[in-house]
Amino acid sequence: MAADLEEKTNRYGELLAEALEEATVAPPEGTPMAEAAADCYEMAASYLDDGNHFRERGDLVNALASFSYGHAWLDAGARVGLFDVPREGHLFTVE
Repeated sequence: MAADLEEKTNRYGELLAEALEEATVAPPEGTPMAEAAADCYEMAASYLDDGNHFRERGDLVNALASFSYGHAWLDAGARVGLFDVPREGHLFTVE
């Protein structure tokens, strides 16, 4: 069971890191929507940092939760048009 948690935590951490690399702000700079995108991106990046901190301390449950929350911020932002993201592949749930 612990090995499964470690594998899943590592996989979700890598998924969030890769998603952060691929997501770019879609709305024009200086608009309220661009500000909202920047906020969502910052939340996702902060959850990646938190997850890495928890993982380093051996707290895999909170690391996995942090990675999952971070990815949710990005994925929700992509669904409402805050980010340009790849439409194919495993990173986002957009068509």
